Amino acid sequence: MLHRMHKLTGMTIGASDGEIGKIKDVYFDDRRWGVRYLVVDAGSWLENRKVLISPISVLGVDWEGQCVRVRLTREQVKGSPDIDPDKPVSRQHEMDVLRYYGYPDYWGGPLLWGTTAYPFFDPAAEMPLTEPVLAEGAPPGDPHLQSAAEVKGYTLQTGVHAGDEIIGYVEDFLVDDESWAVRYLVVDTRKWLPGEHLVIPPEWASRVDWPQHLVQVSVTAAEVREAPRYDPALTLSRDYEQRLHAHYRRSGYWEGNRPPDA
Repeated sequence: MLHRMHKLTGMTIGASDGEIGKIKDVYFDDRRWGVRYLVVDAGSWLENRKVLISPISVLGVDWEGQCVRVRLTREQVKGSPDIDPDKPVSRQHEMDVLRYYGYPDYWGGPLLWGTTAYPFFDPAAEMPLTEPVLAEGAPPGDPHLQSAAEVKGYTLQTGVHAGDEIIGYVEDFLVDDESWAVRYLVVDTRKWLPGEHLVIPPEWASRVDWPQHLVQVSVTAAEVREAPRYDPALTLSRDYEQRLHAHYRRSGYWEGNRPPDA
């Protein structure tokens, strides 16, 4: 099922032996568009440290009860690598976190989670980490994770050429709570177009300019104006998704499309 990402913020992380803390932010991968870590404030029991919890750890999400249950103990979390929430998370830091928990990486294969489409962990299997291959000209550490809290408010622009037309701003994201894929950008259009909100798959982004706070999508403003509107008060249905993709004449993710390689 798809849920608004912002609803994760404030949820309690429940370990097998007690509470770990509360979610303060969500880090997602801007290449394959998957949620990679929940940023958790552990509170006073860990001197207000921030820790990263991978969806691989998640047993289930109680959306009504505002709790994410994980297959971890408080002692495991206590020994996990520190993070500095004011600095980008590098691949090396990710490898330290994944190595600590014994988890596989997600960049060593063609699917959303590397070799699988869903977060998977087999404690009996050896899961070596793949050394990341940095893109040419990538900065040291290759920061590629984005903060959901920071990206909200980014301007959305249509067209394959710069300056086509602004249609709104990114208000939130819709996340699949089984695969942890970011399925849609939720766009507030009220200042530019009739209606209130629309959703656009992030894979349709032709350019994401993080410094300029701009997301450009490869659809036209005319197509957007006629697209089915999204009601944030309702659960997004498969019927709506089918109508949306039919309008844009594009296939849906449920039809077997794989995320792009990193």
